[in-house]
Amino acid sequence: MQEPKRYLITAALPYANGLKHIGHLAGAYLPADIYVRYLRAQKRDVVFVCGSDEHGTAIPIQAMKEGTTPQAIIDKYHEIIKQNFADLSISFDIYDRTSAPIHHETSQEFFTALQEAGELETRETEQYFDEQAATFLADRYIKGTCPNCGFDGAFGDQCEKCGTALSPDELINPVSTLSGSAPVKKKTTHWYLPLNRHEDFLRQWILEEHKDDWRANVLGQCKSWIDGGLQPRAVTRDLDWGIAVPLEEAKGKVLYVWFDAPIGYISATRTWAKQNDKDWKPYWYDKDTKLVHFIGKDNIVFHAIIFPVMLKLHGNILPDNVPSNEFLNLEGDKMSTSRNWKLDMQDFIDDFVKKENGGPQLVDALRYYLTQIAPETKDSEFTWKGFQDAVNSELVAIFGNFVNRTFVLMHKLTNGKVPPVHADILDDKDRELAAAIQAAKVKIEALLEGYKFREAQFELIDLARKGNRYMQEKEPWIKAKAGASAQPEIDNCLHYCLQLCANLAILSNPFLPNTSRKMLHQMKVVDRMLDWENAGSLKLLSVGYSLRAPELLFRKIEDMEIQQQIEKLKSNSQPAPEAPAAVPAEQPAPPAKATIQFDDFAKIELKVGTIVTAEKVEKADKLLKLSVDMGTETRTIVSGIALHFKPEDIIGQQVVVVANLAPRKMRGIESNGMILMAEDKEGKLHFVQPGTQINPGAGVS
Repeated sequence: MQEPKRYLITAALPYANGLKHIGHLAGAYLPADIYVRYLRAQKRDVVFVCGSDEHGTAIPIQAMKEGTTPQAIIDKYHEIIKQNFADLSISFDIYDRTSAPIHHETSQEFFTALQEAGELETRETEQYFDEQAATFLADRYIKGTCPNCGFDGAFGDQCEKCGTALSPDELINPVSTLSGSAPVKKKTTHWYLPLNRHEDFLRQWILEEHKDDWRANVLGQCKSWIDGGLQPRAVTRDLDWGIAVPLEEAKGKVLYVWFDAPIGYISATRTWAKQNDKDWKPYWYDKDTKLVHFIGKDNIVFHAIIFPVMLKLHGNILPDNVPSNEFLNLEGDKMSTSRNWKLDMQDFIDDFVKKENGGPQLVDALRYYLTQIAPETKDSEFTWKGFQDAVNSELVAIFGNFVNRTFVLMHKLTNGKVPPVHADILDDKDRELAAAIQAAKVKIEALLEGYKFREAQFELIDLARKGNRYMQEKEPWIKAKAGASAQPEIDNCLHYCLQLCANLAILSNPFLPNTSRKMLHQMKVVDRMLDWENAGSLKLLSVGYSLRAPELLFRKIEDMEIQQQIEKLKSNSQPAPEAPAAVPAEQPAPPAKATIQFDDFAKIELKVGTIVTAEKVEKADKLLKLSVDMGTETRTIVSGIALHFKPEDIIGQQVVVVANLAPRKMRGIESNGMILMAEDKEGKLHFVQPGTQINPGAGVS
């Protein structure tokens, strides 16, 4: 495939109505930043745009809560969010805002172009109207009783008790949140984007052209929407906060926020181009541009169905990919702003980054852990103990330990200089490490190109792990006792370790940018070494070059810090709204996953295994470490079943194992497989097992 001339990378515009939490960071902004930093290291023409979404009902609602104006709200939170991203090393080329005049102009031009081309249609509908406030009511300005669970504080778009998506017409006894009175129905005219006209295009473009390169969650959600039949969607609404509809007959109406917000990517690009004396149009009109939207799963429909239709009708390029993450939970529960069960970016910055013994190293610590648990294929969970373990057991004990030992030994055994290579005594271990360095570059590059950031970071830490193993096998500190005769072996070992350190600086740059630059400082080299083309080289540091004394790259996270955060989370949280006891809330059925072909299923190898040992994983309430007899081998499998089974009760239990699942580190333990489980309606797990005793290793088909 031909390399694109340029890249335009977007991350979902956050609402400027409050602080943003680490679930937002992990979902869209961190993966986008990793990808962009990689592209820059590849010397590609790339622009990374984002900005605050400052329209919609969320803004005036927050203004009412804080007793101020919508303008004051967006001015306040725009600056906070922008600074939060900068503090956490998210490297936007521009962080713009949709209240800017250029965005109003761009959005109105976009609407006008579609209207004049006959791509919009008008409809007269009845909507709720507050006669006391003399205004039509947006969904969030209406409250009533949820028809699903009976909660009497449900909003017109969603019940925050049971999570059911609603429309105002479904609410029982609706009232206006503005006046407290019952609203009436009143006729109004709005403009609609007829998505139903574009089903064939979307089916071909998404489900055929991108069936092999888009994530399953994106394809599955798009297929569900398309198969269910697309409906016209209003692009205007009756509000006094937003971008005015540029039509004489539409006075008092504004563009619906879902319509104007993604156009913010275009207006932000225009602002960036003006600031940098560039032409913005190739980034949105030239087919040699690769457009990638990084989003969370709640934005899939807007970025994979609705905005592409808008772009197509407007003559713009279409996104090449829409990498969407699932949700990040927190300490066993969903993050919730209303219940204050969350970890805001601002809180992490205040508690770790800005405090003594904090700074950039803890920014990278958070980036590392969020990438390690990235919800790329399913919801994942942030735990404070998990964060501590990732930092202490991997960043400190593996990555930082290797770099520090290398520099300490270099100063002690080779006078603080890069030693020469004695080619005549190179052995298999030297050659294996050299091959591992070169292979790591290829693996990480392929994974980053495929938006598999979690796996790419694993390869990075695994390379550092191989460096530790190599040094341990070579034992230069032991050989030094033999005197000058052992110096050539010591030289070779430390030369290769130093070249590995230089490679780690390059390969870690997308993930751990502050650490990478700290390593450059220790090696006394310039940023140019971070160019991706240098990765894999064994000649990055010149023989005889003096390097600085070692500095610790990371610090340990102490038990006290973790305990404080857990207590803070629990003490600040608010109880969930209670539904009336007489109306039990039913659990919504889990969404159906994307349809797969038989060839996809055939890739999975299922085997019967017998659990021979089981033990709790230290500092992990949910994990058991299992030894499973697979017939020809005994495997270690880490399984999140500790809350459901006692270790001693499952010895001898036969289970079905996904045998060809890629190994994964969990709490420092490499897990080689996954045990299949079933969950009953009470949430209790049960083993999926053969009906009779089967020999371990037997296949399941």
